[in-house]
This record gives sequence, structure tokens and C-alpha cells, in this order.
Amino acid sequence: MVTVTRPARPFGDPRHGPLVPMLLVLTVVTGLVDAVSYLALGHVFVANMTGNVVFLGFALAGAPGLSATASLAALAAFLAGALAGGRLAGRRPDHRGRLLVATVAAQSVLLAACTAFAAAFGHTADPVRYTLIGVLGAAMGLQNAVVRALKVPDLTTTVLTMTLTALAADRTGVRRVASAAWMFAGALLGAVLVLHTTVAVALAAALVLLLAVAALTHRASRHPAAPWARPGGAP
Repeated sequence: MVTVTRPARPFGDPRHGPLVPMLLVLTVVTGLVDAVSYLALGHVFVANMTGNVVFLGFALAGAPGLSATASLAALAAFLAGALAGGRLAGRRPDHRGRLLVATVAAQSVLLAACTAFAAAFGHTADPVRYTLIGVLGAAMGLQNAVVRALKVPDLTTTVLTMTLTALAADRTGVRRVASAAWMFAGALLGAVLVLHTTVAVALAAALVLLLAVAALTHRASRHPAAPWARPGGAP
């Protein structure tokens, strides 16, 4: 008897339910928020920590336009957020949907605070700039830690280097292509909003996407026994 294994569907995968499209939306949020931080907060990333480590080296070597202090602030905030995300994942191990809802709800609170702060005080003064870097870095660290715990293949929502390497090496992977494309879309949207409107508007756009993810995932998580909600996905 021959057993035929069907290939996993990249977006309608029953093993991961709504997690795949929701994580793609979070990938857009990553691109959008990093566009804000790099273009408006002093050439620093709040989600891409590889970039910050490189920028830190450049800044210490005296490269103009870069701040070692800003890179260190972003790194410290990201690590604090990741620590909180790891603890949250440990407390909600039995339902991946509810874990994602809790995470995105916390992120939404942080993004709402940043949006209001930027609308009230702008983004150029150092106290405001470093506050935004810290809160946004913590929000993205939280997201990264929880996405790692969700264990959806090819969707990290931030790191694309290994995703693109696997895409080129394996020459397969619709999710990998989508991840890169959605990150690009988020960065493009963020850049357009920062350059042609305000930082507060760009952050508000990210907040709207987070609220949509929280609402849609909450709706999909009403059934606690859904196979995709189990740690690791359905067998």
C-alpha cells in the first residue's frame, strides 16, 4: 500500500490555521516600524538587531550619522521585550492563537502610546526619540520571542537573511517569497508615510494592522480544541 503525502498548503495550512496570514501581517508591521526608526529616529532599527550590531560597530569607528547610544538603546529594549515575550509564551503554552492575541494586544498598547507620544511631542528631541526607540524596540522584541514560540516554518516576521538563503538554496517556498514581499511592502509603506506625512501617522498605520491581527486571531481562537492551536500545530 502506497501512502501519498500531500504537500502543506502555504497559506491555508490546517496545521497552523490563521497563524500564517497573521504572521505575514506582522511582517508588514516590522517593515513599517523599522522604516520609522531608521528614517526618523536616527538611523537605528528597532526590529532588525543584526543591523543594529553592525551600526554599533560603524558608530564606534566614527562613521558619521550613526549613534552608538541609539543602537545600544534599541538592543537593550529589544532584549527586554524578548525576555517578556519568552515569559508570556511560557505562561500560555497550550493555545497558540490565544498566545498571539495576548502578544499583539500588548504590542498594540505600546504602539498606541508611541503614536500618541509622537503626535504630542514630535520625534526630533532626544528624550522623545529615545523613548520611541525604547518602547518600539520592546514591542518588536516581544513579537520576536512569541513568534519563535509559535514555530510556524519560514515566518519569523523579522529576520530575512536565512529566509532568502533557504529560498535561493532550495528554490522552493511560497511563504519565503511572501515573507520577503510583505516585509518590502511594509518598509515601502512606512517610508512613504514618514517622508510625506508624519511619524505619528506611520505608527498609527502599524497600530491599525496590529488591532486587525488581534481581532481576527481572537475570533479564530474561540474553539480551544482547534488542531492548529496546539503547540507545534496539528499532527
